[in-house]
Amino acid sequence: MKIAASIMVGLVAALHLYFLVLEMFLWQKPKGRELSGLDIHMARATAPLAANQGLYNGFLAAGLLWGLAEPNPAGLHFTVFFLLCAMIAGLYGAVTVSRRILWVQFAPAAVALALALAVD
Repeated sequence: MKIAASIMVGLVAALHLYFLVLEMFLWQKPKGRELSGLDIHMARATAPLAANQGLYNGFLAAGLLWGLAEPNPAGLHFTVFFLLCAMIAGLYGAVTVSRRILWVQFAPAAVALALALAVD
């Protein structure tokens, strides 16, 4: 079970690293515009905001990786905190932007949290 929890937390961290790349570096590129649904003009206008979001996603990923690397109980505490942060951000995004965020961000973090807590 510990391996499954670690893998899931790692996947959530990887997902947030992907969000960082998407929002900081690909926002104005075709892939970023395809995922965001923005035209080039709106992507250009919102790029600084997206980059800021990307930076925060990078912090979430760093915190989750820190939690994986740190021995228990501190590692578990970091992991729980950063998974809860990811879940809250996912809920907020689902309410304010798109319900899809519930499945892309909230659900994986919730599964990872359930697994992490089941190990303890």
